[in-house]
Amino acid sequence: MKMSVSIISFICCSLLLSFLFSCKDNVASDKNDEQHEPTYSYSHPIPFSPQHYVCQQTNNEIIIDGRLDEKAWEHIGWTDLFVDIEGNLKEKPSLQTKAKMTWDTSYFYIAAILYEPHIWATLTQRDAIMYHDDDFEIFIDPDGDGHNYFEFEMNAFNAIWDLYMLYPYYIDDERNYIMNWDIRGIRTAVHIEGTINNPSDIDKYWSVEVAIPWETFSDFKKGPDRPMDGDQWRINFSRVDWTVDVENGKYIKIKNDQGKTLPEDNWVWSPTGYINMHKPEVWGYLQFESSPGSSFNYKDDENIKWGLWQIYYQVRDCKKDKGVNCELENISIPNIEIKAYDFKPQLVNHPFGFTISCTSMDGSTITLNEKGKIQYIN
Repeated sequence: MKMSVSIISFICCSLLLSFLFSCKDNVASDKNDEQHEPTYSYSHPIPFSPQHYVCQQTNNEIIIDGRLDEKAWEHIGWTDLFVDIEGNLKEKPSLQTKAKMTWDTSYFYIAAILYEPHIWATLTQRDAIMYHDDDFEIFIDPDGDGHNYFEFEMNAFNAIWDLYMLYPYYIDDERNYIMNWDIRGIRTAVHIEGTINNPSDIDKYWSVEVAIPWETFSDFKKGPDRPMDGDQWRINFSRVDWTVDVENGKYIKIKNDQGKTLPEDNWVWSPTGYINMHKPEVWGYLQFESSPGSSFNYKDDENIKWGLWQIYYQVRDCKKDKGVNCELENISIPNIEIKAYDFKPQLVNHPFGFTISCTSMDGSTITLNEKGKIQYIN
């Protein structure tokens, strides 16, 4: 009997000790969980759904006068109406804007119409900061790598500003543009249906035409200047519109109670989700065709690239917070749904930054580095 009691006591003690150690382990585990690095994630403010446009070749002459009445424009379709740069997060623009594009053997043509009851402008010198006026803007990245693209702006006086961008502003704090670069041979014109800088009447619209020589694009991509059928570029358009009033017979920008000018409206073709046009990864797609009736061919690789971009944003946040190398274990991997494709990204850290990569649909490798440059490696 004594022996049985001893055994029972031993068992009870063992169970008690086991329970105590278990509680201790659970507390330690809870502490470790609290010390774990947070899992990063990225959710784009609006759905990833860039606009697209099939650019049909023309065999008819286009006279660059700002009027869109040539036969060449008759059967060229308009883009969708511009929306706020933040997309469906904001209300639709109060004024309509739309564009159209075509090409021939010499030029890439862009036309736009900007409805406006009060047409005004102040800047007349080339390469003035054009968005200080109401303006129309063009952004083109021919090879879609996110680097080496250009920004072009014009106002109702047909004053222009062209800027060579090495890469987007948000990448770092280095000087990333060439201000004294010019588009050689560009032809531009503005037509005003109304009167400029005259507050006494109500205007209808101003329309623009731009002809860009193919030679321009040799500065931005490899290969032939002129695109082949089916080639796709990244492109976007923006309209800056300031809220104005009339004072002493002149248009002036309206200020708030603190005396600060009200922010401008940014209306665009393909919204970026942010008040930032310099995000070429979410610009629209432009597909060139010489034959009529061609349809846009969306490529699955674009969804793969977008997956890499979502990881890129998280790695940047991780490095900003930690200041050290980040691993995929810290990152939320996006779900890329493509038939017969398995999205398996890799992240490599190196002394100068990082590279994210994965396999493309044709078996080559797509890379995205810390500078935000997309590349294919065979």
